[in-house]
Amino acid sequence: MAGVTNAPFRQLCREAGAAGLPEVLAPETAASPAPAGLYVAEMVTSRALVERTPESMRIISRDAGERVHSVQLYGVDPATVRLAVRMLVTEERADHIDLNFGCPVPKVTRKGGGAVLPWKSELFSAIVTAACDEAAGTAIPVTVKMRMGIDADHLTYLDAGLRAQDAGAASVALHARTAADYYSGTAHWEAIARLKETVTDIPVLGNGDIWSAEDALTMVEQTGCDGVVVGRGCQGRPWLFTDLVAAFSGSDLRVRPGLADVAGVIRRHAELMVEHFGDELKALRELRKHMSWYLKGYVVGGQARAALGLVSTLGELDERLAELDLDQPYPGEGAEGPRGRAGTPKTPHVPEGWLTSREMDAALREMIAQAESSVSGG
Repeated sequence: MAGVTNAPFRQLCREAGAAGLPEVLAPETAASPAPAGLYVAEMVTSRALVERTPESMRIISRDAGERVHSVQLYGVDPATVRLAVRMLVTEERADHIDLNFGCPVPKVTRKGGGAVLPWKSELFSAIVTAACDEAAGTAIPVTVKMRMGIDADHLTYLDAGLRAQDAGAASVALHARTAADYYSGTAHWEAIARLKETVTDIPVLGNGDIWSAEDALTMVEQTGCDGVVVGRGCQGRPWLFTDLVAAFSGSDLRVRPGLADVAGVIRRHAELMVEHFGDELKALRELRKHMSWYLKGYVVGGQARAALGLVSTLGELDERLAELDLDQPYPGEGAEGPRGRAGTPKTPHVPEGWLTSREMDAALREMIAQAESSVSGG
């Protein structure tokens, strides 16, 4: 969720999750409810964090309203990951650290990172162990998110789940696709069930194709997982977290916004972005990617959609939103279902010789030592 789950969007999602709580909590607890889930920051590279680049420091910045600040860390070198976790822990910059082994994009996998890294089992263990050791003795849990493997012939998730458990991870989350699947097709929820049967000492979370609260309930019922992780499903729908909190508490509360409500969320999102970046043009450019997600299913028209995708100021945004038919009710099925990246399966990019063995040779170790500096994310 790089470029999506920055502090402004996390705030919208966090507030939406909290909005579901008064509906389902006893009156004496609803006044100051506990956080409804974790809202994890964009992925940041451990190398950039250790070097304290301005972008990495922005990514991990704590929003004033975050009671639990979750940082998502990417790394391919155990020593660098250890230093990054040490910084986060000793400087109190995180309340939760999530290690990302799920990214399938070529610029990450061609350096041996993300979804292809668990294939090198000892390297995977070393990274998770380094992170968990640095956080040991604190109240900061280290969790692991991963995919099923590189492709159907190179599955790693069961072995990786056990290794993460042995290394001290607080939980493991499985995006039930391989790197080759990318974001295509349907997630293989049966793999989540297998992982839950295999990893028995720590919670197992499921990820993949959670587009609604009903999807989340079905995943838990079918797989036995201990909770769900939401990615693309919340793009343009921060109110999904209201639905999720309600659903897991047995309530039938669901948010079904009309276009006026959606426009109000877009405007507030823009304000938060301007405050976060301190630059109106940069903030509005960052907001543009969200427009098609917010407007999915509503009758807007191609010209209006294009205009909203080019706004550069809050004034322009107000003008474009005012031109919409804001009396439209919630469009139902058209606003639901898949959103964001999908596409087709892809052949994963991996370093030369990566698939030859699950062990690291000298050449690959040298490559790994230099890999993080060329990956964005801080």
